[in-house]
Amino acid sequence: MVRTGLGLDTHAFAPGRPLILGGVDIPHEEGLTGHSDADVLTHAVIDALLGAAGLGDIGQHFPDTDPRFAGADSIGLLRTVVQYLGERGFTIGNVDATVVLERPRLAPYRDAIRERLAGTLGLPADAVNVKATTGEGMGFVGRGEGAAALAVATLERTADASG
Repeated sequence: MVRTGLGLDTHAFAPGRPLILGGVDIPHEEGLTGHSDADVLTHAVIDALLGAAGLGDIGQHFPDTDPRFAGADSIGLLRTVVQYLGERGFTIGNVDATVVLERPRLAPYRDAIRERLAGTLGLPADAVNVKATTGEGMGFVGRGEGAAALAVATLERTADASG
């Protein structure tokens, strides 16, 4: 059985924080704010995977009210989700994601982001697609106040694992 999930996340920019997208540190004067490292792209991928499996969302598994996840590395959270899915008989087919932000431009970092996500997901790079777009000057993204990311993931249920 093939299943599809959708993930969406948003975070505001804040000074004094690193900008991390897909596990890659992107040089920028501001980073995204959040309880963890605020990696908006990885968070959207996590939600897409959990959604495809019918296993809730990132907030249920890694609540922002839990001090254990303060400053958490989102790639580490993604590794945990990949393991969790595997234990329940799911195999990841592919991930397609879009980051929405005005700046910085992501083209110079796209391959590194793709490779980092693919490696974490246990997929070949061609099974992970990362795109970027702007808000065309509209809304909180267009004003440069934050970033958003959307992701779609496909899973295949390969075993009748309980959980």
